[in-house]
Amino acid sequence: MTDSVALDPVDLQILRLLQNDARTTYRELAAEVGVAASTCLDRVARLRRAGVILGDQLRLDPAKLGRGLQALLLVQVRPHRRELIGPFVDRVRALPESRALFHLTGPDDYLVQVAVADTADLQRLVLDEFTSRREVARVETRLVFQQWDCGPLLPPRQAPEA
Repeated sequence: MTDSVALDPVDLQILRLLQNDARTTYRELAAEVGVAASTCLDRVARLRRAGVILGDQLRLDPAKLGRGLQALLLVQVRPHRRELIGPFVDRVRALPESRALFHLTGPDDYLVQVAVADTADLQRLVLDEFTSRREVARVETRLVFQQWDCGPLLPPRQAPEA
């Protein structure tokens, strides 16, 4: 685990605003947080260098791209050995249907979020790309009815000093 980075209230406000709209200009950010645009630019650059800001992403609507069905696949890999994990992860990440991949603790080793055209496409994906692999012992599928984005990610609140 990496150590957290010290963030002041201005940094936190910049992060909150950018998470709500990454296209916000430095001039708009600066006006909102009460600093000069050059100061805002320097702070964002520092947050990028420190690894707090990892990048910018374009969000797409899977349904508008012909992938209107989303599912979560719980995958058990056996044996769960390092030499199998790397190729498995690489393969899953390369699948155009994959949206996110999580390595888990517990009875399931991976959670894969996928977006597919329909149930027949989901069945094809599970059978051809997962259960056909020798190291995949089990796949459990959960359909996603609806998904919500949550608020901006900020550090935990610090307890007031006594």
